[in-house]
This record gives sequence, structure tokens and C-alpha cells, in this order.
Amino acid sequence: MDLQQQNRDYQTAKSEYTLQIPDNFNFAFDVIDRRAAERDDVAVIAVSRGGSEIEEQQYSKFSENSNRLANALRALGIAKGDFGCVIIGRVPSWYTVLFACMKIGAVSMPGTNLLTAKDIAYRIQASKARFLVVTSEHCAKFEEVRDQCPTIEHCIVVDGTYPGWLSLGDLLENASPVLDRGDAGNIQSTDMMMAYFTSGTTSLPKMVPRDFGYALAHAATALFWMDLREGDVHWTLTDTGWAKAAWGLLFPPLLAGAKVVLYDGEGAFDPIFHLKLLEKLGVSTFCAPPTVYRLFAQQNLDGYDFSSLRRSLGAGEPLNPEVIRYWEKHTGNVIADGYGQTETINIVGNYPGVEVRYGSMGMPVPGFTIDIVDEDGNRMPDNEVGHIAVKTGTAAWPPGLFTGYFTGAEPDMSAFRNGWYYTGDTAKRDADGYFWFEGRADDLISSGGYRISPFEVESALLEHPEVVESAVIGMPDETRGQLVKAYIILKDPKMASDALVAEIQDFCKNLTAPYKYPRKIEFVTTLPKTISGKIRRVELREEN
Repeated sequence: MDLQQQNRDYQTAKSEYTLQIPDNFNFAFDVIDRRAAERDDVAVIAVSRGGSEIEEQQYSKFSENSNRLANALRALGIAKGDFGCVIIGRVPSWYTVLFACMKIGAVSMPGTNLLTAKDIAYRIQASKARFLVVTSEHCAKFEEVRDQCPTIEHCIVVDGTYPGWLSLGDLLENASPVLDRGDAGNIQSTDMMMAYFTSGTTSLPKMVPRDFGYALAHAATALFWMDLREGDVHWTLTDTGWAKAAWGLLFPPLLAGAKVVLYDGEGAFDPIFHLKLLEKLGVSTFCAPPTVYRLFAQQNLDGYDFSSLRRSLGAGEPLNPEVIRYWEKHTGNVIADGYGQTETINIVGNYPGVEVRYGSMGMPVPGFTIDIVDEDGNRMPDNEVGHIAVKTGTAAWPPGLFTGYFTGAEPDMSAFRNGWYYTGDTAKRDADGYFWFEGRADDLISSGGYRISPFEVESALLEHPEVVESAVIGMPDETRGQLVKAYIILKDPKMASDALVAEIQDFCKNLTAPYKYPRKIEFVTTLPKTISGKIRRVELREEN
């Protein structure tokens, strides 16, 4: 990875950056084992639940343990192309399992701890997985659906033991720590390395294959958005089951030689604990979803030492300007938004050193042609809403872009048309090239000739002091085509009243264009969400 790229301005990097992926690149061998052999620095800072234990783990530990597990899996008959369902939380064993799979070409399918028995069965059936590696809390879940998963031959429990299951500890203890790369098989960078499942906001989750080259493609994520450097202490708040973990816990930081914070937390989010840990560990680069920054902004940050913090990152949705200002006031960091998908690496982001415009996703990442286009692939004029799309009609396939959803037969290429990959998200591009997120294409509201982003209305509603969370949809209307309707969770449900409805409507009118305000408001206590926390507006629309 050429860290000299970090000395280039945006326009120079955009015109000069290219990435050549070797034919046989394998992250586990070429990054983990190489670093273990050359310098053996700290790779992961593992923090126990509650923070009582902090252990630095070096590359050599992951190199040796992944060799042992790779040999154990080979002895079980697991080989290149075999799928394995992996449900492990934020503990070091997660790395061991993923690296071992990489070394023998087995396809790991990371899943979140929130998966139900039904979710696990769905993923196994879709992939015809041969093995399962989970923490003990998931063993009973799988046993509920074992008879629905006839392809599973081996079940491995990571922590402790479970009747009839193999123990990861025993497998590691009884296997050789030596693995010859040549014996692991002929693995190419275009072979499938991992598979993630999309969140499924409008349909069942789709399976997204990620090849070995995807890992190296994340060099652009590290350089042009995260601004990672050798020796950084990096912390991304994410579940290991999401592709965001590949971004923040795996490929970019370890490519750059940064130390990764791995906190084994669960339950209700404790902002004060996280702020204290950020300070204690001397975190230099930090990435969190907007929800976390909003919670931080509700705390008194005067007593914290943020002197180690060099770069703060956000992703998932635009942040409220006052949250960005409050964080900048206390840390000196302007939160740099970034955009990408399970199907991509980071493709739009705020480049280090370039002005951050509050609420903007940033600009296209070097190495890609990203634009706002219409249904026919034509470039949209500035400040008009269109599809965020990645140019594919070139000789070289964009590094890190997937090649179609896995179906077990021919890949599903429905998202590719007119020489572009259509992300399914919409945005506007301003005259200076900054992108401004609007929402999922399926979620846009057409009302009285206006196109309205639910995201924008939801962001405005969140500014109201009584609103905790909101979801906005378009409901059918004979006159306007659609009306804007908001579902709102209040801080205090007892405050719900017609008077508060009118107050929130007036508040929204004053904060955004008047035609965007919600003409219908319904107070609720919960919102339908995917297991990754994304609002399922499709369910709300079905109610109307």
C-alpha cells in the first residue's frame, strides 16, 4: 500500500491513483503473515466486556492460529469454495476464523449476533454451507433449524463446548501451526473470499460475494476517506456481521498498519463509557454511525482529553449541523462523512484536507467514476436528484465493486445497466462536485410535482427537542399523488397531542422547504427495522 498517496491533493489523486491487484493476492498470507514475519506489531487491542481487561494481540498470534485452524478445517475436508456461516462477536477469534478461511479458500459468511434461527437457516440454505462457526449463544438457535440445513457437516463452537459440536480450542490445540501456502490450493484474487447478506429493506436479503481482490481494493478506503496511517489506533463502532466491519475492523486499518480497537460490548449503548475508552486508548481515528454522535452531543464533553484524536468519521446518513459543530468544538475534528455499500468499498467520501460541507457525503473517491445519472444512464444536471451510480463500461472493472448477486447459478446482474452499477440510492451533485444524499430510490416521495427525500424530512424532525426517532413515507393522495407522513417516537410518549402535531409541523416548515413538511403525523413507540437497524419503510407504506 502506497502511503505516499496521502501527500497528494484530491485532484492529483483522482487523476493518478490506480490499483493493480496481483493475480493471487490473499490478505491472510500477504498482509497478516507478512507483517507477522517482518515487524510483528500489535494488530488488535481487545477490550473485554465492561472494559476490565485490555489485551494487545500481535500479528504473529493471528498468523499462527489461522494456520492451525486452516489445517484443522482441511482435515475435516473443507476446501476452496466451501461456504461457512460465521457468527462471532467482537472477539479475537473472529479474525482467526476469517483468516483461516482465506488461507484455504473457504468462503466465510459473517453474520450478526442478532440473527434468529430462521435467519441462520436462510443463509445456510442460500449458500449450501458445509460448516458453521459460532459463539455458544447461537448453538441452540442452529439446533432449532438443523433439520432444515442438510448441507451442514461440521459445527464449531468458539467459546467453551456444546454437546455434539467441535470446539475451536481443541481444533487449535491439536493442529499444526505450520501451513505451506502451496498446499492450501491455487487461490486467485478473483475467487470468492467472503459473502455478506444485504439488510433487505424492501425484500429478502441478497447474497453479495466479495473476492480476494476486494480486500486490497480497500486501500482506497484507508487512504482517501479514513486517512489511516501506520501506528494509528483505529476504532470503528460496528457489529462483526456487517460489511462495515470489513471496512473498519479488518481490511483498511490492517492494510495501513493501524491498531484496531475491538470492544466486546453489548446491550444498551453507554456513551460515557465509550468516551472514556476512546480517551484511555488514545484513539487517533474513530468511526461511528450518526446515532452515536448524536448521543455524544448530549453529553458534557468538557472534561475529556481528545488530544490523540486526529480524524472522526461518520457513515450511514447525514448528520445534523449542530452535532458536527459540537463535536468539532470539543475535539477539533470535523466529522467526515463517507458512502459505500456492501457491494462496494468506500466510493464517495470527504477527502483528507478538503473542506467538509455539513450534510454532504463528500466527493467521488479516486479510482472510480461515480456520478448522478437518470434511468437511462445520462448525467443529471447539478442540484437535481438522480441515481448514485458507478461507471462499469470501461476496460478495467472498478476495484472493490462486486460482480452481481450470488444465486448459485448465473449471478443476478439486475443492478447493472447502461454501463453503470445503480446503487439504488439517490443524491444530488452541486456545482463543486459534492454529493448530497437523498434516500433509497424506492423511498422517494412524489408530492404535488415535487420529489421529496424521506431522509431530509426525518433529519429535520430530529431537530425538534421532543423527537427521538422518525420515519417518513409517502401515502397515496388523490390530489397530490402522495402525502408526506411521519411516524414519530417521542422522548416522552405522554406529550403526544394534536397541539404537538401542529407544533412539529410548523417547526419542520421553518427548517425545510414548506412543501416538505409532514401533513400526517402518527406517534408510535417502535419502528420496523432490519436486523442492521435500517428502517423498513416498505412495511410502513403497506399500512397505508
